[in-house]
Amino acid sequence: MKTKGSHNYYVYILTNKSKTVLYTGVTNNLKERLYAHTNPLPFSKAFTAKYKCFFLIYYEHFFEVDEAIEREKQIKGWLRIKKEELIATKNPEWRFLNDDV
Repeated sequence: MKTKGSHNYYVYILTNKSKTVLYTGVTNNLKERLYAHTNPLPFSKAFTAKYKCFFLIYYEHFFEVDEAIEREKQIKGWLRIKKEELIATKNPEWRFLNDDV
């Protein structure tokens, strides 16, 4: 059992190459999850595979899973303009962050 504060959870936003689609997700291993998004199973019907959302443009770190899930739900409920404003707070150029993780 992990001690309190030693857990890692991430809420993240992916986009496609032309930055026209946004996908919000939550994971406990961001690097591994990015790999899974970038290398979908053949004939995958997943949203990220269908719209080629493989590029990380935003993420937040949490220690508690409940907080991460709540934040993911909050962001998913926002209009695109509010998501764009959030992304701009930490990544104003919308630089792809995959290699930074």
